[in-house]
Amino acid sequence: QVQLAESGGGLVQAGTSVKLSCKVSGHPLSDLVMGWFRQAPGKGRTFVASISRNGGTNYPYSLKGRFTISRNKAKNTVYLQIHSLKSEDTADYYCAIEKGIFAGGACPTDPSDFGIWGQGTHVTVSP
Repeated sequence: QVQLAESGGGLVQAGTSVKLSCKVSGHPLSDLVMGWFRQAPGKGRTFVASISRNGGTNYPYSLKGRFTISRNKAKNTVYLQIHSLKSEDTADYYCAIEKGIFAGGACPTDPSDFGIWGQGTHVTVSP
């Protein structure tokens, strides 16, 4: 059974950085397309970043440059680093595994393309 476990959230100060982790168990990371999403209080779940099987990455234009997705195959872990944190980054952050539809270098962005989700880790950005 494939499972995801996010960690690394907490109370962080605006302007600093945070690195979130998503440990994958039950399947080799190299076979998976992974994504990060976030959900702010009272809002829907939105795309933050994705990484393809061959290591390509994708971000929304509004977040490009501040968010970095990466992976460590040996640790079977995907990371999301957020730089220059802003108050609007306060949210629950979720990692997810794509359903297996996309091949090679594809980096999907739609939550409906992802089938397995972690429990999330919360980030609160203080002024």
